[in-house]
Amino acid sequence: MTRKDFRDFFDNGIVILDGATGTQLIKSGMPVEACPEKWAAENPEPLITVQKNYVEAGTQILYTFTMGGNAIKLAEYGLQSQTRELNRRLVEITREAAAGKALVAGDISSCGMLLEPYGEVSFEESLESYREQVRGLLEGGVDLFVIETMLDIQETRAALIAIRELCDLPVMVTMTFEDGMRTLMGTDPVTALVTLQSLGADAVGCNCSGGPAEMVDILKAMKPYARVPLIAKPNAGKPKLVDGKTVFNMDVDTFCSYVPLLIEAGANALGGCCGTAPEYIRKLSRIAQKFTPQKPVKPIFGMASSNRQTVLVHQDLPLTVIGERLNPTGKKFLREALIQNNMDKVAALAREQMEAGAALLDVNAGVPGLDETRVLVNMVRAVLDAVPLPLCLDSSSPEALEAALRIYPGRAVINSVSGEKVKQERILPLAAKYGAMFILLPIDDSGVPETAEERIRIIQKVYEAAKAYGFEKEDILVDGVVMTVATGGHAAGETLKVLKWCTDNGFNTVVGLSNVSFGLPARENINAAFLAMAVANGLSTAILNPNNQQLMDIKRASDVLKARDPGAQEYIRHYSSQEIKNGQAAQPAKAKPTVYDAVLKGMSEEIADVVLTDLDKGILPQDIIDNSLIPAIQKVGELYEEKKYFLPQLIKGAEAMQKAMEVLEPYLEKGAVTGTGKKGRIVLATVKGDIHDIGKNIVALLLRNYGFDVLDLGKDVPADRIIQAAKDNNADIIGLSALMTTTMIEMPKVARMAAEAGLKVKIMVGGAVLDQEYARSFGAHYSKDAYSAVKLAESLMQGAESDICP
Repeated sequence: MTRKDFRDFFDNGIVILDGATGTQLIKSGMPVEACPEKWAAENPEPLITVQKNYVEAGTQILYTFTMGGNAIKLAEYGLQSQTRELNRRLVEITREAAAGKALVAGDISSCGMLLEPYGEVSFEESLESYREQVRGLLEGGVDLFVIETMLDIQETRAALIAIRELCDLPVMVTMTFEDGMRTLMGTDPVTALVTLQSLGADAVGCNCSGGPAEMVDILKAMKPYARVPLIAKPNAGKPKLVDGKTVFNMDVDTFCSYVPLLIEAGANALGGCCGTAPEYIRKLSRIAQKFTPQKPVKPIFGMASSNRQTVLVHQDLPLTVIGERLNPTGKKFLREALIQNNMDKVAALAREQMEAGAALLDVNAGVPGLDETRVLVNMVRAVLDAVPLPLCLDSSSPEALEAALRIYPGRAVINSVSGEKVKQERILPLAAKYGAMFILLPIDDSGVPETAEERIRIIQKVYEAAKAYGFEKEDILVDGVVMTVATGGHAAGETLKVLKWCTDNGFNTVVGLSNVSFGLPARENINAAFLAMAVANGLSTAILNPNNQQLMDIKRASDVLKARDPGAQEYIRHYSSQEIKNGQAAQPAKAKPTVYDAVLKGMSEEIADVVLTDLDKGILPQDIIDNSLIPAIQKVGELYEEKKYFLPQLIKGAEAMQKAMEVLEPYLEKGAVTGTGKKGRIVLATVKGDIHDIGKNIVALLLRNYGFDVLDLGKDVPADRIIQAAKDNNADIIGLSALMTTTMIEMPKVARMAAEAGLKVKIMVGGAVLDQEYARSFGAHYSKDAYSAVKLAESLMQGAESDICP
């Protein structure tokens, strides 16, 4: 199936996908402790029966039973060497079931482990694991691919790049979003969409993100920015354990009553996830046939993204500021920091620019004598660790750009692609491969054209070349090319002509502002005046120093005067909180970070120096703990609960506190410190038959960072081993995790065995399939997420008997 065939297929009506397969196979006898892929390959008849039932119910795209078939996941069973063979065989089985009546989609999902920097799996290790799976799926003869149930946009990118590097078949991608419409790692629906459709996904959406009601809002958020069809595969509500059996609380009629709402919200393809069965798909298909799908729109905005945020660029929106301070040219302090590999300084500059109003950050690693590829990659990682802003990768080195684009977990902007032959031949393909926006620099092999007309001819030429790679006007920022007025009085006017032409012809624009005043005194006045004139001519973005108050004042005022700040809301919000002196907003004094700030912002590499500074001032170690560390980490937790922070910020805050404690420990008298130290012993395990341990691993990490002594037994752990470990280690708490409805029934068994053994331990449980009611049914305490588990453990250690995490 070609990608054009795929688009045409979606134009013909609402596409019907399949429903849950794993739970159907368990009903057919698949042991919960078995490797699902291996068992299905060796017992094909039950799988064929289930899949045929879905095809007969109306499924048009049938997923292979290979969700856990990547090499990293299969290694948990010692089967990594069989990756290609298992995937090939399972495709063959699905093709037999489809019998030419449905397309076969090679199913890919998470490796079950966190990627760096939050876990031990590198991006390239993840990518190679997916490559091996893709090879097997291709050998089996899939028509297309689906990447599903993904929690991490970076891991999703690895899977998508693996497919794109091996073939050009269509790819559907669905992420899983939690309450608050963010993934576990903090990615919102629009950011996921922008990143994935730019990288080459042919359809994007969500699955396993609660029931159909929750997916309506997710699709509504995506739809205005979607160039590709949207997908929804909701669960049949939430699972309950009734008489030892898992029951989902949404029946067929209720589930399918949401079909019109999902289609109205933008769904082009519908199916079911956990708890659904062929009868759900049959009724869904009958209802969907009555509707005409909404075709994807063509967004007018330029859209850049990080892993946590999307920035829209357009001449009718407020001017987008690209912070320029992460370019070492003319900045001795930054050049020295890069030579010393001091990424703390890079992170600090990123935070300062974000707080000053930058929406994107230009990142340049061009220091003579340094390995630009290594430095640029390190800078990108440091900046993304510090702030959520999208990045503009500023390099003329194709090698450095590709290395940075490969690990960049969003849609970057490349600075730049010009009319020079080498740039078009080497950098334009990189922008296409990694889905980046790019700055179009209208110069060619002859140099910098003096007139606007000459620059416009180059713009048209480069745009024609870019269209061959699939780029649209909104994917490009045209640089007006600012030359100094000190050597040519008409230089500014020529740039303004270019900006006006681009605006009139549907291009977004950018200028490197400070060039205009080079060689003149009082440069800030020239820069500010030119900025206002450029905005009047439609300037979309500007590369400038956001810490320059005069420029930011002009930017905000220009937005109001050009009606790009409706109702002057942003202007009023900003200046109503400022102290005004002599008609201007007073510049706030720049403050060094406090210990509290360092924990709140996750400054794990910088916090040691901040703590030592406080100690040098005579502040007592216990006071630092009581007045700074503990309040800060509590605030981090509050922000996480409020869905303002997400897993990366939670981990970074805990790591920063741990680093601070490492500094303070030598200064503390043994036993003198309160509020820290080992709070209790906890034995953690994913229960027998369940090999999903990513959530449990996160809980273990946070508990350790919050001062608990944690023994992690791993996954698929029998009850008797858990009890023995609790005895041997004199555990205060046993923590149990389960992600599958078929394995959650192991938890009451552990609780019963603990009571029979006379262990005076508290049992805390968690997992996507659990709830408070189920935990209470066998005397356990429930936590809904990783931070809630920390709070619950602290409460239980203090003697609390009631649950604190409803």
